[in-house]
Amino acid sequence: MTVYIDPPDWPGHGRFWSHLVSDVSFAELHAFAASIGCPPRAFERDHYDVPSDRYPDAVRAGAVEIGSKELVRRITGAGLRRPKGRPSA
Repeated sequence: MTVYIDPPDWPGHGRFWSHLVSDVSFAELHAFAASIGCPPRAFERDHYDVPSDRYPDAVRAGAVEIGSKELVRRITGAGLRRPKGRPSA
């Protein structure tokens, strides 16, 4: 089981956010997110938005820290990327 998280560099709603992804399956991603208390509403197409104050919790639970470009490369390579404007498979 490998879940990845990028640095909390993404601004929104007065906070900074990270993206939590899996390069294996959405089932793995949903299970990990639930285990660290991410609400289902934090899921957006192919990732969970994680606020900066919860970033350490995700890393302690086993999320691997990687850069944003590498994160996108991994989920694209796994066929799990769902960009805006494209229908879900």
